Amino acid sequence: MKKIVIAAGTGFLGSVLTEHFKNKFESIIILTRGKNKTQNNMKFVHWDAKTLGNWKTEINNADVLINMTGKSVDCRYTKKNKKLIMSSRIASTTVLGKAIKECKNPPKVWLNSSTGTIYRHSLDKEMDEINGEIGTGFSVDVATTWEKTFFDQHTPNTRKVALRTSIVLGRNGGALPPIINLVKIGFGGKQGNGNQKLSWIHEVDFARSLEFIINDNNISGPINIVSPTPTTNVKFMKALRKTMQMPIGISLSKPILELGARFIKTETELILKSRNVVPQELQNNGFNFSYPDLENAFEHLIYSK
Repeated sequence: MKKIVIAAGTGFLGSVLTEHFKNKFESIIILTRGKNKTQNNMKFVHWDAKTLGNWKTEINNADVLINMTGKSVDCRYTKKNKKLIMSSRIASTTVLGKAIKECKNPPKVWLNSSTGTIYRHSLDKEMDEINGEIGTGFSVDVATTWEKTFFDQHTPNTRKVALRTSIVLGRNGGALPPIINLVKIGFGGKQGNGNQKLSWIHEVDFARSLEFIINDNNISGPINIVSPTPTTNVKFMKALRKTMQMPIGISLSKPILELGARFIKTETELILKSRNVVPQELQNNGFNFSYPDLENAFEHLIYSK
């Protein structure tokens, strides 16, 4: 393919995708709040993620559009932050839809970020795309409004896929580096009661799954972007301690987590909500994971060059 546009391509996940696709497309357009510049086959184009501007011309003739835009949920859920979390997702999705409508040759496929947090807290039932049960609360409201905004965009010539992603394990960003730091200082035990489910995916499989979706014209709608093996918090931390050869792991109770969350300005929901999500559609369509095993994923991320 010739051209891919990645909105918010300089963040953690955007950078993972940029690295993965850099030799697979002739041209990579990165929509960024930074300055315009060009590096090899990558063109960085300024946008504000909410209003149409000159950047919209880059959408025309694109084979693929991927939108990863959205304020990080790793913050306190104050009234101001809640508004920014919601508006950053809705505004960017809406304005990209407007840009597509003005294209003479619109993108063949539009992948828009979403979240596995859309499903309810579940300790038992695995949530797939067909039988998964939508939850309640602020995070779910964000996810459902986000997806509704996305699918309401009238783009008859552009296939649309909502990426219901859970925790992406990567070397240079996301959840894993701070958890590794906790393990190093001895706080690598369970968090809360430890039975909460944790759905995850290696950054390599995250990028590979998006490439798979791009190349399969039969895939559309919401797709769970997670590994096929959800684990529990206690097993996750145990596997990480084993990989790091750390014999001691002090557990953190819910009250301690609440106190710590206030101190570092985040929310305990990010740790304590049980995300029991499985990639049924990816597997039904024949996607094979490179890192379906958690310990192998840790080993690769921590020790391989």
